[in-house]
Amino acid sequence: MNAKKYEIDTAENRTFLKEISMELLEFGRKFPAPGGSAYYLKEDGTPWKEKNREVYETCRMAHVYAIGEFLGFKGGKELAEAAIRALWGEMRDKENGGWYAGLDAENAPLSGKLCYAHAFVILGASSAVLAGVDGAKELLGEAIKTYDRYFWNEAEGLSCDTWNTEFTVQDDYRGLNANMHTVEAFLAAADVLEDETYRVRAGRIIKNVVSWAEKNSWRIPEHYTKEWVPDLDCNRERPDDPFKPYGATPGHGLEWSRLITQWALSAHKDRAAAPYVEAAKNLYHRAVSDGWNADGAPGVVYTTDWDGKPVVHDRMHWTLAEAINTAAVLYRVTGEAQYAADYAEFMKYLDETVLDHENGSWFHQLDRNNQVAGTVWPGKPDLYHALQACLIPYYAPEVSIALAVKRKQEV
Repeated sequence: MNAKKYEIDTAENRTFLKEISMELLEFGRKFPAPGGSAYYLKEDGTPWKEKNREVYETCRMAHVYAIGEFLGFKGGKELAEAAIRALWGEMRDKENGGWYAGLDAENAPLSGKLCYAHAFVILGASSAVLAGVDGAKELLGEAIKTYDRYFWNEAEGLSCDTWNTEFTVQDDYRGLNANMHTVEAFLAAADVLEDETYRVRAGRIIKNVVSWAEKNSWRIPEHYTKEWVPDLDCNRERPDDPFKPYGATPGHGLEWSRLITQWALSAHKDRAAAPYVEAAKNLYHRAVSDGWNADGAPGVVYTTDWDGKPVVHDRMHWTLAEAINTAAVLYRVTGEAQYAADYAEFMKYLDETVLDHENGSWFHQLDRNNQVAGTVWPGKPDLYHALQACLIPYYAPEVSIALAVKRKQEV
């Protein structure tokens, strides 16, 4: 075994990640339905046409194939264009405004309007603008207008979660998953539009999250009441819910750590960033301590209870992607050797266990014994987490990834 393949800043690791990037983009190229929306993908990358086509996945495909265009992937821009066409077309609610959650196999809209999905419309449109996709700039403007009207709460500095389809009834649930991806989307929009309004908003969300996490031993409460009171027992009876699981989610601790660092570096190019980097380090170490190798086998467990004991032992591919990203980013920012060592360990696990060397892409769900499972995420619908994990380690940590790749801001 060539250990250098897993070590950050080696030629071997750079080559390894570049190869995976191209393989991922090739794997997902069959995603477009006739109207451009993203089919759910099977284990071999072929469309799973019986499953719903989600708005958030369509936006992610716009994002990754816009990046693919910058990487020189043949057909990247055309695939991003297909997704943008769907977001202007079959996935947009022309009567009530905004975007459906998705479409079912018979093209009927799914009910409800989700903050999570609308955040991804902003992200996908932002990346497509950079790639010069027709209609992307107008889509970004419409997405921000819709988000500002229905989801952003200026008084609270946070976003609500769900409306009914007609935008007349707002659900009382409040959650951090949608707010986390809102931070990602706002940072991308701020970079693309050169409008600091959205970076400031991202910072307001982050300040709330850091406060809640610090009060809870750096295990982030995910679910809240309408008044933003943590609901620590939410979904105790459905602990493996794909979007609202019970307990702490170490993978989100890692993801927040990276986004907080990105925001702090972009908003505070001086010592004012230091407290936020320190908070990011605390989140990272709590997540790795609770989640990595927590039951005698490598991998990040999906959830823990509020004392850090694993609840759902399954490993989701996105948690590893975020572990890779955040270890790399914190190494860039701090120079501390532990992050480089963790990165190498995560890379080894990726190569030996999570990469599907036969069919391509990453296994999306493994059980506690690292055997492929499909109870939460059957198939391989998502390129977004995996592709970003191949890129973020080698691009400027203060810049949203699509812009950094376009500008070739490598580190």
